[in-house]
Amino acid sequence: MNRDKLQENLREFELACRKAGLKVTHQRLEIYRELAISTDHPSAEVLHRRLTQKIPMLSMDTVYRTLATFNLNGLIHKVETIESQACFEVICERHHHLICRQCRKIIDFYWPSIDEAELPDELSLWGKIDSRNVVVYGICNNCNSVKITNNKEDGNNDTDKKIDHQ
Repeated sequence: MNRDKLQENLREFELACRKAGLKVTHQRLEIYRELAISTDHPSAEVLHRRLTQKIPMLSMDTVYRTLATFNLNGLIHKVETIESQACFEVICERHHHLICRQCRKIIDFYWPSIDEAELPDELSLWGKIDSRNVVVYGICNNCNSVKITNNKEDGNNDTDKKIDHQ
């Protein structure tokens, strides 16, 4: 994210906080800033580790509570994964996620045709849908090539047997 976009994003964040009745504290601002510049969808633990370099007295509990407050107020997005560890992001553009089952890396991707598609009629009977997103799981090429390389080193030529297709 370039500097101008970051500054605009931080101004919008401050306005959204005030509108939601949240104080814009130094810690909240730094947690949001770190999320805004992150491209790796960090967990609360990763954010805490990064931020204690800037704010040594920042507690893990403060990071957890702040992320929960931001998420509750729609200021950030909690990326839903099959693991129990939550990951977070600041949403600048509509997108979806691709998650590697092996290394857990999360990649953003865009799929306009799915965003514009009509939902099935029977969903209207369920209630009001306010958001939708796609999460795709698989094994990335990096992890696949590591497994294939390891198989060759083990003398196993049947690489399909060792590749985890969960």
